[in-house]
Amino acid sequence: MTEPTLTEHNGYRKLVLFLSSNAGLGYAPIASGTFGTLAGIPGFYYLSRFSWPLQFITLTAILFLSFWVCDLAGKFYQEADDGRIVIDELIGYLITVAFLPFSWPVAILGFIWFRLFDILKPPPASWFDREMKNGIGVTLDDVIAGIYAAILLRICLALFF
Repeated sequence: MTEPTLTEHNGYRKLVLFLSSNAGLGYAPIASGTFGTLAGIPGFYYLSRFSWPLQFITLTAILFLSFWVCDLAGKFYQEADDGRIVIDELIGYLITVAFLPFSWPVAILGFIWFRLFDILKPPPASWFDREMKNGIGVTLDDVIAGIYAAILLRICLALFF
């Protein structure tokens, strides 16, 4: 009898699915992406207290974690961008609000802009979503949506706040 591989280990699988679903938010019966994005608000609160170099390092770590976890969860679910996988929404939202001080107006406006761009998927987000059926593609469409949302969020902040 052979040892199970790491990906066959039940505890490992549970950890990957826990992380990929943002602690279960991805299991919401409707709008799992919207619920998954909600994990970003407390994440923003805590990240905003870090120095910008530590924020950058943390965002980079979450980005690479998302690549890896999305890829494995997609294999477990046998669908690259299964609706329960929402860690990509977390990194997209955190990119939207990166390096800004936390406030509720910023958190909510960033949430709205990110969800809009995540749903609309303007190019090149739509290309990553359509063509790269792996953890990198699943994550990068949300990164692009986060970049678009970050730009509009900052324009709104400059004009109205």
